[in-house]
Amino acid sequence: MKALVYEEYATDDNFEKILKMKEVPDPKPKPTDVVFKVNFAGLNYDDIWGMRGRPIQIPMPHISGTDAAGEVVAIGEDVTTVKVGDKVVSHGNISCRVCKDCTDGREYDCRYRKIWGFQTGPLWGGFCEYAHLPEVNVVKIPENVSQEESAAASMVLVTSWHMLVGRAKIKPGQTVLIMGGASGIGTFGIQIAKLHGCDVIATASSNKLEQCLKLGADFAVDHRKEDWSKDVFTITKNLAKEKNTSPGVDVIFEHIGGSHWNKELALLKYGATLVTTGATTGYEVQTDLRHIFFKGVNVLGSTQGTRSELVEGLYWMSKGKIKSIIDSVYTFDNAAEAHTKMLKGDIVGKILMTPY
Repeated sequence: MKALVYEEYATDDNFEKILKMKEVPDPKPKPTDVVFKVNFAGLNYDDIWGMRGRPIQIPMPHISGTDAAGEVVAIGEDVTTVKVGDKVVSHGNISCRVCKDCTDGREYDCRYRKIWGFQTGPLWGGFCEYAHLPEVNVVKIPENVSQEESAAASMVLVTSWHMLVGRAKIKPGQTVLIMGGASGIGTFGIQIAKLHGCDVIATASSNKLEQCLKLGADFAVDHRKEDWSKDVFTITKNLAKEKNTSPGVDVIFEHIGGSHWNKELALLKYGATLVTTGATTGYEVQTDLRHIFFKGVNVLGSTQGTRSELVEGLYWMSKGKIKSIIDSVYTFDNAAEAHTKMLKGDIVGKILMTPY
């Protein structure tokens, strides 16, 4: 089969130099494996981290791709929940399933956990014609959800759901700040918060604010403005008058990091929560601890999510309450262009690729 392969790192972000279409062996299912024809695959920032070899080095030669959707073509002899012909999407959190964390329902905390297409390999990811995964790592796509929508949802949907529902435990009436609301993860963050009856403030660059409002955000603020946090606080003061409560934000959905960190902490109410994942603009931040201890706020880390959370999110997609936002679709032959576009950030929602 054909696959998008690289065998060296692109430390200068010259992705075209390393990404090559190559012939690799077709996957053969082990007893508990599912093999499926990949029709659509979604790009994530971990694909770029992998090509850079930072923050961790990954197995070589490498096939990236954590989000893939397609049609089952073969199953192992012990597979019972899917059959040939089923439409499936990947759940990219591969864990041992037997440790204390896994059996306690926290497979995202498994010490043996690996992200498929990022930490797996050699030659094991979704950017290929045929992919294979353990049965537990594929989810059947609901009838009225397309393969494109599923591929654009997989990682960002489960990550957003876990951040807001699993970790922050959002409640109706709360004020939720979604940072980077036009990103893949942000578009789902807006919709999940609205699904749970929250007042949503989204941030984005100026040319993407309208898209955030169309997705359901009640307010949208340009986070590239120096005083963006003042605009957010003004909004919360007006909301506080309506709710007869104190101004500030109840829950911050954070995946940006970098220079916004202390401004975000300052926006939190007493006893409020910031939940963070990703940090696409930088891991290292300076923290004014007074924002944390004086107000008794909760700073929660979050990564990926459970298979059941992905199933739940797809259910609400099937009901039309959540939708994927697809920015563009590229072929594997144009993968370097697709990754460069994602790196530049001039997108709304997800970029997909297809083998053909």
